[in-house]
Amino acid sequence: MGDDNTYGQGRRAAHEVGMANRRAVLGDAHVDRSLARMTPTTEKFQDFITRTAWGDIWERPGLDHRQRRLLTIAILTAVGNHGELDMHIRAALRAGVDADTIGEVLLHTAVYAGVPNSNHGFALLDAAVQEETEEQKEGEL
Repeated sequence: MGDDNTYGQGRRAAHEVGMANRRAVLGDAHVDRSLARMTPTTEKFQDFITRTAWGDIWERPGLDHRQRRLLTIAILTAVGNHGELDMHIRAALRAGVDADTIGEVLLHTAVYAGVPNSNHGFALLDAAVQEETEEQKEGEL
């Protein structure tokens, strides 16, 4: 293993890449809120997820961000993680993934992971689409 300086440089580089991906996927507002709520207790976890999930996994060349978004929605649906699912559905819509595509992922997930979880995913998707539609109408006024 390299010296502490090399290790630290690698961690900082992974954090920078991770923060760029995290902001690109979830949006600046969400990331800024997360960072504002960070405490000395949660700081290490925030660094860990930024480097590992966002700096390593989301940076890998095997899947593009659109594919990773859809896969994430399927997995969060399957495990019933509704808070994270809502966040990722909304982030995908903001990034231009259409509701029909997300709906197909939820339908597919229903067969393999359970109808109740996908049913809740559809409720979250519908609420996000309704809010987006209302915001667009308000912007037109």
